[in-house]
Amino acid sequence: MTQARDMVAEIETLGEKLAEAKASINRRFIGQQRVVDLTLTALLCGGHGLLIGLPGLGKTRLVETLSTVMGLDGNRVQFTPDLMPADILGSEVLDTAADGTRAFRFVEGPIFCQLLMADEINRASPRTQSALLQAMQEKTVTVAGQDRALGHPFHVLATQNPIEQEGTYPLPEAQLDRFLVQIDVAYPDRETERDILLATTGDTDAQAAPVFTTAELLAAQTLLRQMPVGESVVELILDLVRAFRPDGPDASPQVRDTVAWGPGPRAAQALMLTVRARALLQGRLAPSAEDVIDMARPVLLHRMALNFAARARGDSLSALIDTTAASLIGKKAAA
Repeated sequence: MTQARDMVAEIETLGEKLAEAKASINRRFIGQQRVVDLTLTALLCGGHGLLIGLPGLGKTRLVETLSTVMGLDGNRVQFTPDLMPADILGSEVLDTAADGTRAFRFVEGPIFCQLLMADEINRASPRTQSALLQAMQEKTVTVAGQDRALGHPFHVLATQNPIEQEGTYPLPEAQLDRFLVQIDVAYPDRETERDILLATTGDTDAQAAPVFTTAELLAAQTLLRQMPVGESVVELILDLVRAFRPDGPDASPQVRDTVAWGPGPRAAQALMLTVRARALLQGRLAPSAEDVIDMARPVLLHRMALNFAARARGDSLSALIDTTAASLIGKKAAA
């Protein structure tokens, strides 16, 4: 009982600190609360986020602000077609000492940080993109046969332009699956855009204040994994993920006719973490079915693909996720 009370107190304290962090972020990144919540969700879960949106919507500004507010050492890499893996990971150089002896010395690349912004990640070649695969999953990189640990924690927030596809290299499925959530950054509404104009075209620029330290963020990530998840929520997560596997026994005729390949176990793991984070951000002690439905699209959208016939018909994965999730909720309510 005492342990439960202590956890409740810790969750409440963390909720207050997260509210302070969001207020600090909003000083520089105005509006777009859904985007802010999803990026914070990725950090709270210890994962990575893929921000998809048109140029000029503040994606870079958001990542820079998060680095300050969450107390993380951040680096930014502009991905271009001529970028090489060594430009990200680092390389060994041959040093000559004063006595004439020579030895190799490793020079760390920008990936040796706690928050890496991979700007326009799909503009780099597949060879360079693959340099992030091991880093995003194992939090280490192997250079010259030696494993080297990255920052702790280590997060990647990557940006991608959804319409400019000339001269780009689509991310492979294995790398997409390593992103905890896909975060769609849309145009701001009129009032938000008005606030942005007034706040960013004057002679001063608002500054965000640090709220978390690295130790506090790590403690929050540990606390999140200790939050209880009800059996009904676990079953809903399993039902939802398995419903989108076209070759599986739980797939509906619509899914079989529409989906080329569906989400794997990592999607279910992501849902288990992100529903806790959503509850935490809203000041609740445990996730609900509503959290599962809300997080379904950010977690599943980049882990699925339409087949050729569905693309030709103009079908939408977002609509399929929404209707399937609503159908599952309806069946459970009826039961």
